[in-house]
Amino acid sequence: MDIFNVLTMIGGLALFLYGMHVMGDGLAKTSGGKLEAILEKFTSKTLFAVLLGAGVTAVIQSSSATTVMVVGFVNSGIMKLEQAVGIIMGANIGTTITSWILSLTGIQGDSLIINLLKPTSFSPVLAIIGVGMILFAKSNTKKDVGTILAGFAILMTGMSTMSDAVEPLTKMPAFTKIFLMFSDNPIIGVIVGTVLTAIIQSSSASVGILQAFCLTGTVSYASALPIIMGQNIGTCVTALLSAVGARKNAKRAAFVHFYFNLIGTVVFMIGFYGINAFVHFNFLSHSASVAGIAVIHTAFNIIATVCLLPLKNFLVTLAKLTIKDNETDEHTVKSLLDERFLEKPAFAVNQAQKTAILMAKASEDALFKAIDLFHHYDKNIAEEVSNLEDMVDHYEDELGTYLMKLNNADLSDADSKIVSTILHCIGDFERISDHAVNLMNTANEVYTKDEHFSDKAKAELKIYEKAIRDIVSMTFDVFEKQDVTIATKVEPLEEVIDTLNDEVKKKHVKRLRKGKCTIELGFVLSDITTNFERIADHCSNIAVCIIQTNEDGFDTHEYLDNLKETDDPKFKNMYKEYRNKYKLP
Repeated sequence: MDIFNVLTMIGGLALFLYGMHVMGDGLAKTSGGKLEAILEKFTSKTLFAVLLGAGVTAVIQSSSATTVMVVGFVNSGIMKLEQAVGIIMGANIGTTITSWILSLTGIQGDSLIINLLKPTSFSPVLAIIGVGMILFAKSNTKKDVGTILAGFAILMTGMSTMSDAVEPLTKMPAFTKIFLMFSDNPIIGVIVGTVLTAIIQSSSASVGILQAFCLTGTVSYASALPIIMGQNIGTCVTALLSAVGARKNAKRAAFVHFYFNLIGTVVFMIGFYGINAFVHFNFLSHSASVAGIAVIHTAFNIIATVCLLPLKNFLVTLAKLTIKDNETDEHTVKSLLDERFLEKPAFAVNQAQKTAILMAKASEDALFKAIDLFHHYDKNIAEEVSNLEDMVDHYEDELGTYLMKLNNADLSDADSKIVSTILHCIGDFERISDHAVNLMNTANEVYTKDEHFSDKAKAELKIYEKAIRDIVSMTFDVFEKQDVTIATKVEPLEEVIDTLNDEVKKKHVKRLRKGKCTIELGFVLSDITTNFERIADHCSNIAVCIIQTNEDGFDTHEYLDNLKETDDPKFKNMYKEYRNKYKLP
């Protein structure tokens, strides 16, 4: 085997790994975060969690990706540690689907049907279709399907290239001796399998490499079996690395994965080789086939799951003994926006959207509590308003940073719109919480100075307050549901609030001239109305952003100018309806 064969083998490995990456990304984008959302919600029953973990991993073609996602779920508090165990076990079963796909390379025969099943026959066709869809399809979904097909074709081409490159090794006695060493000392085989998988961080890929060597006919089952066992341990490295810096339960989830594979491997090796010492399995001396590797890989993971599933509480206890309870475990916004989710951008967008909704609700809560202080002042409530405003500020900082990272990811058009919407709106949520603090300070001033508005002023402010509560509730509902229809109802109400603002001020000036109100209360009233009017402006910004994003535009001023210049009949009717509803006495 010369240097050119070595380079060809490395090139084949590169194509194989890249094809697996491309195919996995295409599958993840096609799912649009739905698979991860399913994992998040449906894990109450252990057996169902195992099946779910197996199914999702079979689709996204990576147990490491599934396990890292689960670590992120646990870290964010979305999933309990006990729920994660079943998914982790299922992920190990699901990842074996890759070895079954790769076993197609070992099909032998001359009939037309068998030849059509060979990757060398259908991979070029898939490549042509896939590339054609990527280049010419207008729909992003079709482009993603094209990416899956092209990735699969690249993967199979890499597998074929590796197999051809290692064929000369069959004539090298040294190569045969290496694999004889693994059969004579299985522990070395386990270590090699562990190290190889830890380096490339994919058990599917390392099993694929083993299958490529098996095509030479020089690898026996006695040599291959311990390597496969080691590959299951090596795949834990990705999850363990992802848990660095995570909360304690997330670290425990990674260790559950590690202990499951380690204990499963140790027990299987002791049991298998213990029985072999007396029975002497004849198949161990036979040359391993690619299908045989797939059978062993699947059988081991199913047997390990069946045996260890009843002991899931033991695995959890073992993980808890490794990661002690005295470790600090603060739940923060950062844990909700876990960077592990960035590996699957569609789900990361989903998490960002949920966090933005929490931010909106905190902002709304702060505002309504601040308004309530004018009716019944409470120092504890005032402190809550201040704390909520700090929380909203923190949300804005973390979301802004997270969304900028997401912007660099390969997002679908729908996800890009969601990211843009959140980026445009979080500043308005933050400003509304600032106005809540302003109102809280004004309420404190009124309470401290024991000032009281006249009955007429109270009646006017009650109507104004109702309009503000309604526009805020409507706007935040629009943001949560991304409802364009409801969004069109916000701007007419904002116009009415502008009118209300002017009318309240004029009526106050009249009372001031008649000596029915004081200048001090005038300043207080001005603070309240100014904050109310600006809150309505921010609600308008949010609603217009939802409408404009849906129409692929972001020019708020142009939209509002066009709306008013065209004398839209729907706008006029809603405006009249709101004018009647919020009419001052």
